[in-house]
Amino acid sequence: MNIRPATPDDDDAIWAILRPVIEAGDTFAADPRGGREGAFAYWRPAGAVNFVAESEGRVLGTSYLRPNQKGGGAHVCNAGYCTTAAARGKGVARALLAHSLDEARRQGYRAMQFNLVVATNTRAIAIWEGAGFATVGRLPGAFLHPREGYVDALVMYRDL
Repeated sequence: MNIRPATPDDDDAIWAILRPVIEAGDTFAADPRGGREGAFAYWRPAGAVNFVAESEGRVLGTSYLRPNQKGGGAHVCNAGYCTTAAARGKGVARALLAHSLDEARRQGYRAMQFNLVVATNTRAIAIWEGAGFATVGRLPGAFLHPREGYVDALVMYRDL
């Protein structure tokens, strides 16, 4: 698997990955009705760098890395990951996570924080915990899940 910076040529593949996940509305705090423009606005906030994971010329996943805050909080980064349905369970998210941790260190960040990990996303939570992230906060009912109603969201953090 090769992980590299995304280019405009990857936009269709990235949209194909993001669309079903964002439209499902159960993982990301993005408007499920926002379409392609809304998805890219969410995935490419100011200061973000996007990456893709590919194998045999096929994009299997995408990630972003950005400062979590401005000014005095800019030494902590934030990241997001999304994979194709076919790639789930095959280590693509773990590879993107490992890549983003290395890239964050390379860029001089001192820590990584996930601001809103939906508590029902147990697969992601297990991956992040396995990579050394700790839950440092729990936000009661902070995410409106389309099937479960209001569920908690976690703030997860790790030093780099």
